[in-house]
Amino acid sequence: MNFRFFFALFLAATVTCLPSAAQADWYEAQSEHFVIYADDSEKDILRFTENLERYHSAMEILLGRDLSNPSPSNRVTIFVVGDDKDMSNLSGSRAIGGFYIPRAGASRAFVQEIRNQNGYPHRSTIILLHEYAHHFLISSSRFAMPRWMSEGMAEFFAAATFEGDGSLLIGRYAQHRQWEVGGPVPVSVQELLDPEVLRKNRGPNDNGFYGRAWLLFHYLTFSEDRSGQLEEYQRRLAQGESSLDAGKRAFGDLEKLDTELSAYSRAPTMKAERVPAEKLSKSSINLRKLPDGEARMMQFRIVSQRGVDREQATELLEDVRKVAKKYPDDPGVLSALAEAEYDAGNDLEAVAAADRAIALDPTRVNPYVQKGFALFRQADAVDEPDRESAYDKAMKPFSALNARENDHPLPLIFYYRSFVEKGEEPTEQAKTALEMAARLAPFDQGLWMQVAMMQAEEGKIALAKDSLRPLIANPHGGSQVEFARRFIDILDQAKEGERVYFRISDDDAAIDTGEADTGDEAESFRPENERLD
Repeated sequence: MNFRFFFALFLAATVTCLPSAAQADWYEAQSEHFVIYADDSEKDILRFTENLERYHSAMEILLGRDLSNPSPSNRVTIFVVGDDKDMSNLSGSRAIGGFYIPRAGASRAFVQEIRNQNGYPHRSTIILLHEYAHHFLISSSRFAMPRWMSEGMAEFFAAATFEGDGSLLIGRYAQHRQWEVGGPVPVSVQELLDPEVLRKNRGPNDNGFYGRAWLLFHYLTFSEDRSGQLEEYQRRLAQGESSLDAGKRAFGDLEKLDTELSAYSRAPTMKAERVPAEKLSKSSINLRKLPDGEARMMQFRIVSQRGVDREQATELLEDVRKVAKKYPDDPGVLSALAEAEYDAGNDLEAVAAADRAIALDPTRVNPYVQKGFALFRQADAVDEPDRESAYDKAMKPFSALNARENDHPLPLIFYYRSFVEKGEEPTEQAKTALEMAARLAPFDQGLWMQVAMMQAEEGKIALAKDSLRPLIANPHGGSQVEFARRFIDILDQAKEGERVYFRISDDDAAIDTGEADTGDEAESFRPENERLD
């Protein structure tokens, strides 16, 4: 998977395939919010999928947020990788137990084996639940949540217990953070509220942050003496107050709160919220056993979906082609082949494989996407006067995909990009399409950066700032956070209606109120992908 405009690679690890995958029986489970690929028993996969849907439902109930079902391609796709060694090979690190990549039309999570254990969840499950909590929170609100609250809330939900009677226990003591919760030098409330103080006091090593953030969120959620303070804190944040100022006004004496937290961390018991089974909504689950060719391709597909550079893609392609040669009429195999060919830079071969896959099974999404990617890259190399017709041709697979899945964000994104790449001012319809794509995939922070750039170029300064603020608050935004901060600093210098063109150069970001060269490729932004140890 190699997205030219918006998507960066997660890792630059050596391509390492998962040797056990080729011999396994692989299944695909589809529900309202998830698509899961696993080489496990039907019973375990069904239970795993059911548990995830119950978890989603519990979050809706407890947070009072009723999300509309995502379009099929905006569901989170989960690849069950295998054991610790398999995850280490895939991630490039022995410390990573799982990771999540948020992107429009292609959000991916990679976890270890399915563990449907009773009682406290397995580490791999906790990581997945933590990441999905982030996904849910971003999908349901554009509120710029400070890091401590974002991570504290994710930890609060991640320690969920799936009870045998179908109920769900939320807010259990975070056993996996036990050493952080009551550590000898705990992170203070002021450090939680003010990232600058945290960095000054602890540098890049903020060990204890997650556990203490969980403790503060848990305490403010269940403490009767502090009832309503968390809501007051959020109201003040929404009014523009800093996290520290809002905390001082909502919580009062922060040192007193620190003392209470330390006592709370030693409490023999803590409250948790039980959501009865009858309150949890159920989702229908479609389970499909993958045919032999598609199953044999899974080990390579997982690596491709993780992200590869050109060198890695070329190495991977040799194995993908071997499988494709054995199964020339399997649309799943051909779809993976199209992606591998595109990643390796072979556009003609990618289009040919995609066309064959579409002819065999026109309902599959990925062949349309890979064909569109390849044709866009080909069009980029075309000179005038044939450039416009090349991009019109490149839009055809995306238009066909849009006809099949109206709410898929990629056709909307590339419709807008087709104007930019042709050097034309995007139409109002194209601009609306890009904004709609961002609303369909609010978790894609890089896409929101593109929207903010477009809005600034239209002179919609206030809207551009609104688009950027959640990016600044993103705890895993990496360099994108700094870009967003610099962008807002520039917008603060502009007046509403003044067209601002934000570009990143080797020197610095700059404000330009003159005419933009719409033929220049916009800067691409991607958040860092969260990795939990």
